[in-house]
Amino acid sequence: MTSDYRLATPQPICFSPHLPLIYPLKINNMKKLFLLLILPLLASAQDRPYGKVWATRSQAIAQNGMAATSHPLSTQAALDVLKAGGNAIDAAIAANAMEGVVEPHVNGIGGDLFAIVWDAKTKKLYGLNGSGRSPKSLTLAEFKKRGLTHIPSLGPLPVSVPGCVDGWFELHKRFGSMPMNKVLEKAVSYARNGFPVHGEFASALGRVPAAYGKFPNVANHYYPNGKPPVEGDIFKNPNLANTLEKLGKEGRDAFYKGDMARTMDAFMKKNGGFLSYEDLASHTSTWVEPVSVNYRGYDVWELPPNSQGIAALQMLTILEGYDFSKIKLGSAEHIHLFTEAKKLAFEDRAKYYADPEFAKIPVAELISEEYGAKRRALINPNRAGRHYEAGNPALKEGDTIYLTVADKDGNMVSLIQSNYRGFGSGMMPDGLGFMFQDRGELYNLKEGENNTYAPGKRPFQTIIPAFMTKDGQPVMSFGVMGGAFQPMGHVQIVMNVVDFGLNIQEAGDYPRINHEGSSEPTGETMETTGGMITLEHGYPYEVIRDLMQKGHQVGYMNGIYGGYQCIQYDPVRKVYFGATESRKDGQATGY
Repeated sequence: MTSDYRLATPQPICFSPHLPLIYPLKINNMKKLFLLLILPLLASAQDRPYGKVWATRSQAIAQNGMAATSHPLSTQAALDVLKAGGNAIDAAIAANAMEGVVEPHVNGIGGDLFAIVWDAKTKKLYGLNGSGRSPKSLTLAEFKKRGLTHIPSLGPLPVSVPGCVDGWFELHKRFGSMPMNKVLEKAVSYARNGFPVHGEFASALGRVPAAYGKFPNVANHYYPNGKPPVEGDIFKNPNLANTLEKLGKEGRDAFYKGDMARTMDAFMKKNGGFLSYEDLASHTSTWVEPVSVNYRGYDVWELPPNSQGIAALQMLTILEGYDFSKIKLGSAEHIHLFTEAKKLAFEDRAKYYADPEFAKIPVAELISEEYGAKRRALINPNRAGRHYEAGNPALKEGDTIYLTVADKDGNMVSLIQSNYRGFGSGMMPDGLGFMFQDRGELYNLKEGENNTYAPGKRPFQTIIPAFMTKDGQPVMSFGVMGGAFQPMGHVQIVMNVVDFGLNIQEAGDYPRINHEGSSEPTGETMETTGGMITLEHGYPYEVIRDLMQKGHQVGYMNGIYGGYQCIQYDPVRKVYFGATESRKDGQATGY
């Protein structure tokens, strides 16, 4: 489990292609570097008697239902709903609600939601954009008056309408089968009666005073006894229990049009905010058509902007032009081609991706084979690209938790939900038990850009669910949370399964590749050095050396490689396979 972006950015250990290895950039401790260089050449999960050496566990396998989430209590909440007669949609909502209770440092009802649903009856995918819009009373001129060039991470200014609750009820109205009060029952119980604090939450709580100490309600909420709970302490959130209970009984309007909305309005006015009752009352989610590209016979599905999902599809259209049956997994050639495809896709991401109600986004052109071939032609197979421009796809007129659930009838849900940055904005309305997201930080304050701030506009979103089908049948529901890393994570999972023949747990456990330094929708431009590849432990020095010889900067960074969950369906044997993130504390299991 991970937030979109950490509050404290980990500092990379960087090797430059322009300097001897004995002179690494940005490193303060030579002993750490030495230890990194003498580590085993391939990461291992101890001496497993079968499977790939890097695999941390076997795939979970079940017949009647499967849930994969980033916390065991959330997985169990989903399974409880399935066993009680609910379907995958009910169970996904139950799991998400539980996630907001046990992992509020990465998600909650103050944030946004996106989902892809495979409906077994219609044999079709449905996409839901459950993201909120900016306050109608907050203008671009207000930011300029304050002398801001970027929207701050904390405080009232990055707060947009929380879309999660409406997303739940839209999903439930269309596909749910169990009463909402029953769906939310486990989350209410654990919020009211408490749960043992786990290590990741305890670590996040330790950062609260420095990041959020100046904001109202935060300290009393998270430090009820005047000090941060530690691992194993029982943490309760009775305010959130009351909020969820009320939602279960009264529905989504209790949040957007009732007393809760009035409480949120009063809190924001009292604390210099702009989010209003009117913004909440007018909020709606949007059903959207998922979009896809075919990658070696498999259809990979993402949601269109304002999210960044099509960046993964753009990367795949570029990479399909290479024969990875002749390119070794984890080789310098593999990493180089992957990185260059990412650089190209992310330049388009920075230029085009935004709220489609405010900007013309050439989605079909961006993910077309023709455009992918044009962008592929820019890649030098032997040299790292220093700088790429966004392409021209002929525009025509006309970071988080991820979870996935499947049920006995074949329904599958791919769902992602987030506060954006850590706990969120620091704005915690009185007595409701949650913090507003800070997703508004992702607007651009430069005039004339696709993602330029405007009132009532959805910001660029990093959170993306994914799905894979073949011949019109479901194959895999998956996601990899973690800010800008998410499209890169999606592509690596697809390649690991399709190109390299790994099972879904092996595909998630394999050491990951990240690239930093591309242009961003918030206005930053690509670094003139071409950015930096950061690799998880497990890649041998020969690969690092070969990448450096191609002109790449290569380094290591901690904690940026996302959090993965996946369910795969075998239509012949009619069983589900589940996989979970070994880098987090989640659970994949079924019955």
